[in-house]
Amino acid sequence: MTRSPTAPQQPVILGFDPGRQKCGLAIMGLDRILFYHQVIPADSAIATIQALRQQFPVSTLVIGNQTTGKQWKQQLSEALQEPPRIVLVDERYSTLEARDRYWKMYPPAGFHRLLPQGMRTPPRPIDDIVAILLIERYLEQLTNSS
Repeated sequence: MTRSPTAPQQPVILGFDPGRQKCGLAIMGLDRILFYHQVIPADSAIATIQALRQQFPVSTLVIGNQTTGKQWKQQLSEALQEPPRIVLVDERYSTLEARDRYWKMYPPAGFHRLLPQGMRTPPRPIDDIVAILLIERYLEQLTNSS
């Protein structure tokens, strides 16, 4: 779990990469400052999102539109008190992009530095990084539509 040391003063976006076994969560401001990211078990997603909404001023929740996205959107709309705006975002190729981003965020050390990037496998699930990318894609849509 990663947290920024300061709490945001503006509304933030919660990114949610849903999966059957595990989910990625991320919280980012409109200024693209990352405040939080973590991979969690799918069965604790709703409780974790509720807890995060107590800590952060979440204005929008973005969800990947593949796998179980539509089901999760419905489930979250019903489970969350005063649900924020929920938006489905195209998540095609996000896993490949997240692998590249992982190595930018956490540069390889030692022997792994010598391997070509395409041959490296992140040592942990990267669903939280996918959630970061979903937020960024949503922000790009906002930028391009205005």
